[in-house]
Amino acid sequence: MTKNIKVVMACDTFAPDINGAARFAERLAGGLVRNGHEVHIIAASQDSFSGMRIEQHDGVDLFVHRMRSHRVPQHASARFTAFWGLKRNIRRILNEVQPTAVHIQSHLLMGRFTLWALAGSGTRVIATNHVMPENLIKYSFLPKFLHNWARRVVWKDAGKILRKVDVVTTPTRRAAELLENSSGLSGVLAISCGINAARFANSTPTSNKNPMFLFLGRLDDEKRIPTMLRAVASLTEYPNIKVELVGDGSERGRLQVLARELGIEGRVKFLGHISDDDLPSTYERCTAFVMPSIAELQSIATMEAMASGRPVIGADAMALPHLVHDGDNGYLFPPDDVPALAERMKRILQADDQELLRLSENSLHLIRAHDIVRTVSIFEDLYRGIGEDAPTTADNEGSYSEPIGRLSESIRERLHEFRSDAERLRKRAGDLSHDAKERFGEVREEVREQLSEIRTEVERAAKKLRRKKDD
Repeated sequence: MTKNIKVVMACDTFAPDINGAARFAERLAGGLVRNGHEVHIIAASQDSFSGMRIEQHDGVDLFVHRMRSHRVPQHASARFTAFWGLKRNIRRILNEVQPTAVHIQSHLLMGRFTLWALAGSGTRVIATNHVMPENLIKYSFLPKFLHNWARRVVWKDAGKILRKVDVVTTPTRRAAELLENSSGLSGVLAISCGINAARFANSTPTSNKNPMFLFLGRLDDEKRIPTMLRAVASLTEYPNIKVELVGDGSERGRLQVLARELGIEGRVKFLGHISDDDLPSTYERCTAFVMPSIAELQSIATMEAMASGRPVIGADAMALPHLVHDGDNGYLFPPDDVPALAERMKRILQADDQELLRLSENSLHLIRAHDIVRTVSIFEDLYRGIGEDAPTTADNEGSYSEPIGRLSESIRERLHEFRSDAERLRKRAGDLSHDAKERFGEVREEVREQLSEIRTEVERAAKKLRRKKDD
């Protein structure tokens, strides 16, 4: 029997943050715990609390060590972990936990200080890079003419820090090549962030009768959401188009002003952060998912939309073409090209039911290559230092990139069965969850009654004791 392991994940961003790095760490941790392992998360505090507490994420209990942090200037949601005492606190956690392996999620603050705290320990270290300089530079105080210089500095720093770990991974082969070419690293593994597709699968057909285009992620500059809003505004022949933007970020205020200036304010909903429970239904009600970003190393939100059986439209930039297979499960458009995006949206709006079904089924077919079970299994081996020399996920096999066209009837039947089975399982899980909550409520009331009875007994005993003393 394989021995269970202890893993410490050092994260610069973690739930409740909504972004790919936070979601990857959360779901990888959840998969590890369900496999019987012990996972500790080191992450920035989101409130006044600092220290260790048990938090529930991805349906499991995790040991989360929150470090004191402050809000990043010019950014609505990012947190900056305080330097002072950080190395000492991380070293104390590592000494107490004695992990089998440590997994840092970037070369930035938390990963850097964790490596310093590990110096000389001999602990196995895995690093996953989720960082592109574009994610950082916009919110620095650097003038624009220094941005290219800053990109080179960030990549050089990444190479310097990541050379110290045992294994470096990143979510896609394209992202691995970028990291190697920009930082001088070699042997970077391409391992998909993975997804539990059954959680999002549904039997609701994609419809363009009441069209709604969805974006989910940080409302930040590199996401290029103004391109999406301008494209919608240009489609004047479709005044019934709705847009839902899920997430928050530093551009939210400017986006609200832009929607008003474009005359589509009443058709754009800013939903902010939503709960994990609301995610599947949010994807399910959209006509298509749009990701105009120029800096995606994978895009978990796009994967979730594909698992929901929805067409996807993405910028032809970085790793998005790895998910959006042009003409098969959606469409690519040149980054920042408003007319081109509008034309791709128009294709979705004019498609008949059979074409929408084809795009939807192809999304479901492609997402099967990103199975979270395989991702978790690969990382288990990496933590133990065993297994393949260069493991990878099925999305890096040659067949994944081949044109699909229309799926065979046998594959379509299997996808239909998958959607139906997944929906039944989700409903059953929801019913069980509801029953569990009711039982928990009943138990909680019983506990409250018992505590009340105990307090009453204590008060009676105290009164008797006082009377004896008085006597």
